[in-house]
Amino acid sequence: MSGVDSFAHFSRQQGELFIEQRNLNQIADQYGTPCYVYSSAVLKENFDAYSQALQGREHLVCFAVKACSNIAILQLLARRGAGFDIVSVGELERVLLAGGQPEKIVFSGVAKTASEMRRALEVGIHCFNVESAAELEVLADVASSMGIRAPISLRVNPDVDAGTHPYISTGLKENKFGIAIEHALDFYQRAAQLPSIAIKGVDCHIGSQLTDAAPLLDALDRLLALVDQLEEQAITLSHIDLGGGLGVRYFDEQPPTADDYLSQVLQRLGDRTQCLVLEPGRSIVANSAVLLTETIYLKQSGEKHFAIVDAAMNDMLRPSLYQAWMAVENCSASTAPEKTYDVVGPVCETGDWLAKGRPLRLATGDRLALFSAGAYGFTMASNYNSRTRAAELLVDGDQCHLIRERETLADLTRGEHLLNPE
Repeated sequence: MSGVDSFAHFSRQQGELFIEQRNLNQIADQYGTPCYVYSSAVLKENFDAYSQALQGREHLVCFAVKACSNIAILQLLARRGAGFDIVSVGELERVLLAGGQPEKIVFSGVAKTASEMRRALEVGIHCFNVESAAELEVLADVASSMGIRAPISLRVNPDVDAGTHPYISTGLKENKFGIAIEHALDFYQRAAQLPSIAIKGVDCHIGSQLTDAAPLLDALDRLLALVDQLEEQAITLSHIDLGGGLGVRYFDEQPPTADDYLSQVLQRLGDRTQCLVLEPGRSIVANSAVLLTETIYLKQSGEKHFAIVDAAMNDMLRPSLYQAWMAVENCSASTAPEKTYDVVGPVCETGDWLAKGRPLRLATGDRLALFSAGAYGFTMASNYNSRTRAAELLVDGDQCHLIRERETLADLTRGEHLLNPE
């Protein structure tokens, strides 16, 4: 499947691959490879799809920072009114640096520390998505020591099978996230007894890359039953947080659009007045970007053809970790004979691959674009094999902005210290 044919704001012009109005080969010439290149138009359109689908209803769309945390991209989304879903104090500081509003931040994650809680309370976030009874008690103590009340939402685990990869399934009893929904009433009753806790809402997140709305709607039905049960106990919630998880097209998936999904959500909510909170990540940023890489060597081993490129699993972990399929194309038209290639990187692991069994026309030096690279790409990058991390660029029309400099060799040992000489 062609990446150009599948994704908005990518095109071929005289055989050359473009993102918006910029030639990707020219970007590679100027900034080197590997590098991530994002489309501002795609980011804006994907975020706006959520906002437009919820027009007329109180809502808060919190971008999941874990999907893509570059401060320029967070800034772009903040300027369009985005809130943010964070899972660490590092992500909190990124959002604040990017101009995000603290009152639009929800703090998720199973292992929030007391110091992280304190910082989030200092800046005045929207709420904590509490994931355990033990966390609730620590948060209550921290808030009490500060003389304030901590706003909370309970992340409930509805035991819904999202039907996704086991590593990104989060809503089953055997997953580490949230509190079993059958124990939620006891949790809320305990929270209501704590003077330093302010109950705000309920939250759930059942998994990532969901291409069928049915599990999401099933989880919503279970949440609404809990909301009604709480109301009977005089515990009134001000928001309902449905989390994220809506999938994107990588190959031939056909996930619902934000509008399709949310129209069904709104129908179920009916005349309920609670603010609707969402935590999308992948569906906003995944298909906004490509990872550019250059072909270093072409190699044949028996019947196998390898395209050895300068990007590796340390730059893009998804294929190796999840066996994920991502479209790949030559950035130029090529007259080389077509062969079936495995696209592999320089890292010393057999699992270091970006694509397998792809028909490509390639010559040494050709640049390849790995599509759908915007989500869980750079954020999962590492320095394995002492490799420097890639540059990141944001294209806006005919403008290309460097939003992260490529790491240098000096960056690799920054903060390290040799032992004193003997």
